[in-house]
Amino acid sequence: MSNHRVASRYAKSILDLSIEKGLLEEVFEDFNALAAMAKANRELGLALSNPVLTSDKKLKVLKALFAKKSSALTIPFFEIVSRKNRENILIDIAKEFVAQYNLHKSIQVAEVTTTTALTDAQRSQLVAVVKQISGLNTVQLVEKINADLIGGFVLKVNDRQLDESLSSKLKALRVQFSQNHYEKQF
Repeated sequence: MSNHRVASRYAKSILDLSIEKGLLEEVFEDFNALAAMAKANRELGLALSNPVLTSDKKLKVLKALFAKKSSALTIPFFEIVSRKNRENILIDIAKEFVAQYNLHKSIQVAEVTTTTALTDAQRSQLVAVVKQISGLNTVQLVEKINADLIGGFVLKVNDRQLDESLSSKLKALRVQFSQNHYEKQF
């Protein structure tokens, strides 16, 4: 079975259990923190997927990271995953949990890349476009700045991308001008 499918099933089970116990927000904070730690610190992901390290050592690392502030379900869940020797997919579980949480709460995460910071009017227009595309009630914009775009924006919603940047338009023109339609082809 693929890691994505296994991670999805684990994430679904902890999501259902946290809803049942009324600890959804606390568990979300823990798994969101784990995903953010893994993104910021590559060594954490490498340590969790390292076959040389024992499950006990990996569990100690996780307990040390979440000892001070974690929900009542997080550490027992880590223990279950550790008993099953599935620590290597724990970061995938965290990412999948965040995705399923957003779906459960009807939140659409969209990424917009621009050359400068967005104004409030631009932000509200993009939120309206994302709501129309996704059909979900709440939109969470992740704003990035990239000066290489020259102008315009790139909007990513799920697997869709709307590229309205000047750099992509210039690339398209460059390709179009590289083809000389007036020269005779042999």
